[in-house]
Amino acid sequence: MNQRPVTDLSALPTFGHGPRSPTWWGTLGFMALEGTGFALAAGAYLYLAMSWPNWRLSAPEPNHWPGTIVTLLLIASLVPNHILNRYAEHCAMVPVRIGMVVMSLFGVAPLVVRWFEFPALNIFWDTNAYGSMLWVLLGLHTTHLITDVGDTIVLTVLMFTRHGYSGRRFGDVGDNVFYWDFVVLTWIPIYLLIYWVPRLG
Repeated sequence: MNQRPVTDLSALPTFGHGPRSPTWWGTLGFMALEGTGFALAAGAYLYLAMSWPNWRLSAPEPNHWPGTIVTLLLIASLVPNHILNRYAEHCAMVPVRIGMVVMSLFGVAPLVVRWFEFPALNIFWDTNAYGSMLWVLLGLHTTHLITDVGDTIVLTVLMFTRHGYSGRRFGDVGDNVFYWDFVVLTWIPIYLLIYWVPRLG
């Protein structure tokens, strides 16, 4: 019995960008799980803040300048991040390589400032509930920041090797752009909770 193909799929692309990529959906699910973790931590913080009239529990105000510098760096990084995404969609190797190096630097810079941000909280994690929540929120975001920076640096190195010429790597760059947006956007409410909510009381 002879068999013949119904449709020739050989001309279909071997990778996709955005929702056309299975990896993008995996990243979206990952962000949903992590976003739930951020929401739970923020909810615990707000619950404790409403339980005490003097939420800082007589602790000194945190120095907001390191956190503000981190915020400005993260917001500024969104511009080259989305320019990089456009180049990745067009599979432009040289601009993508340059963009990945730029984003690696934009990833490392907030980590350097964050090294000074923890002492600027002016309280230790085990001093009281207020101190514990500050360190949990800042530590949670720092973990995600380190994870994404590590991924960005590895992907940058790959783009300068023979593995970078695989079309799938351009899709990986797009997923990395997507996740970096998540890292930046989740920091904004955490920044407000740490540095400005206690000042409202």
